[in-house]
Amino acid sequence: MLYTLIPLLPLAAFLILGLFGHWIKDRAHLVAVPAVLTSFLFSLFVFDEVAGGKNVTIPLYTWLTSGDLRIELSLYFDRLTAVMLLLVTIVSGLVHVYTIGYMHGERGYARFFAYIALFTFSMLMLVMADNFLQLFVFWEAVGLCSYLLIGHWYERQTARDAATKAFIVNRVGDFGFLLGVLLIWLSFGSLEYRHVFAQAADLTGETLNLLSPIGGTWEVSTLTLICLLLFLGAVGKSAQVPLHVWLPDAMEGPTPISALIHAATMVTAGVFMVARMAPLYNLSAAAMDVVAVTGTVTMVLGATIALTQHDIKRVVAWSTVSQLGFMMMACGLGAYVAGIFHLLTHGAFKALLFLGCGSVIIALHHEQDMRKMGGLKDKLPVTYWTFVIGSLALAGFPFTAGFFSKDEILVEAWSAGALGKTLATFALVTVVLTAFYSFRLVFVTFWGESRVDPQHAGHLHEPSRTMTVPLVILAFLSIVAGYAAIPDFLAPVLPGPRGLAIHHEHPAAGGMMAIAAVLGLVGIAAAYLVYVTSPGLPDRLARQWQRAYRLSFNKWYVDEAYDRAVVRPTVRLADRLWTWVDVAVIDGAVNGVARTIAWWGWLMRLVQSGQTQHYALGMTLGAVVILTVYLLL
Repeated sequence: MLYTLIPLLPLAAFLILGLFGHWIKDRAHLVAVPAVLTSFLFSLFVFDEVAGGKNVTIPLYTWLTSGDLRIELSLYFDRLTAVMLLLVTIVSGLVHVYTIGYMHGERGYARFFAYIALFTFSMLMLVMADNFLQLFVFWEAVGLCSYLLIGHWYERQTARDAATKAFIVNRVGDFGFLLGVLLIWLSFGSLEYRHVFAQAADLTGETLNLLSPIGGTWEVSTLTLICLLLFLGAVGKSAQVPLHVWLPDAMEGPTPISALIHAATMVTAGVFMVARMAPLYNLSAAAMDVVAVTGTVTMVLGATIALTQHDIKRVVAWSTVSQLGFMMMACGLGAYVAGIFHLLTHGAFKALLFLGCGSVIIALHHEQDMRKMGGLKDKLPVTYWTFVIGSLALAGFPFTAGFFSKDEILVEAWSAGALGKTLATFALVTVVLTAFYSFRLVFVTFWGESRVDPQHAGHLHEPSRTMTVPLVILAFLSIVAGYAAIPDFLAPVLPGPRGLAIHHEHPAAGGMMAIAAVLGLVGIAAAYLVYVTSPGLPDRLARQWQRAYRLSFNKWYVDEAYDRAVVRPTVRLADRLWTWVDVAVIDGAVNGVARTIAWWGWLMRLVQSGQTQHYALGMTLGAVVILTVYLLL
């Protein structure tokens, strides 16, 4: 019973707030917060149950039966599920509490809590799924919640555009995901994880012939195609190149949602999915290479863009894109344990950074431009020190959670052959960039002279305890999570292609740890020199490296490329189709029917004159015609 209550409590909160939120109004947190915190307590019980290696499947009911297809709605619990449940319920619970202060007095207060409760339910069901159809349904559900929450302030055009962009871009990836699920059914005759994984090795030699765009056909491994189609869904959901463009724009939503959905949980669903599908990916070297290279490109691109952004939330958003690439690179190299370890530690320190941004934004009356901040560390001491801890963890500073999880990835990558060493080199470069932009964020926002609007400068103070307490808890987790034996806990359920991952036993482990630590310190020191000791240096560097600066500031012009290659041609085609199809064919057919009826009505009006003699004449002529036809035949 406790197992099923974990997702049902947030669902009940959503239903109550959805139906009665109009009357509950500013007391909505009294429904949502206890529900999610209770789910967290039950998740602790589940964690304790599966820690001994006990996997639990709880069938709820038969969802779908059609011919040979039978889908059971079930809840599946293993060690991977257990740690994901803790991540979702801890971060969601803290975000619920934080929201009490952040959204206080906002219109749509109850609606906001209803949506985040629905998201929590959907994310919990996603990580507990035991078949691909259930996974896909709740994969879509978290995407819907993201759309609703990004557009919470729907009065703003920017929020509506961002929500639409996120929805459309994710549909591209999810279309590939759906094709992958259909191909799994055609190949295995089942959608249940255990059946598919048990038969996967039997499919290694099978191929499919696909039409080539240059003529002829391509012969592709069926397993590789399945993995790539599933990965396309992860590319959209986890903001990987080239479908990464929606995530930074999603910062138009309220900050608690940026922390919950776009840093700690929903965007990591793609990484979780790849790790869950390890038995499939381990059988396709080509698919794993695609995952690893895509993650590496995303990692570097996100880091380079974060260097120059001025919006405090967008810097953290591009950092999220980069760190998601870090996790995906690890999974592509078979280091699933390291990837999930970083997913968990990242959930703590990135949620902390986003909520810290929210505290600054509230204190400055919704100002998000870092150029209008500065000198805040004495005014907002709790926010400042927790923000520093989050930034240290993001930079991989020694003895923080981020240091341990990044070290796992770097060691595993370096030991994964020639490709792994190449990608590990890019990862080390990213370590420097990450440390630099994370402390650029700290120094520009909290240090130096105040650039705050004078009308707000005299009223700066820490937000309420409902906002500061979650910051302190997340700061604590951003340190201690690295000391938990998560890699050893996950290793039995996430074997890599070379068998169980070996943590820190590689000869290069110590050296890699030292190199990563030194590079992180170099990045922090460089940020101090540029933004503290030489305040005018950033502008001089921007002028000196103008082309590189513009490339980074304009996000490598990916949005502009999409606009020219996809948006504008689609709009032009839609305009022409509207003229040809909608106006000429559809409207023509509808209007033609209307004109025909109108003409027939006009003709009937000529017959229906209202004169008795005309009706008598018509009857006589009709009788004559009928009699004539009868006599002639």
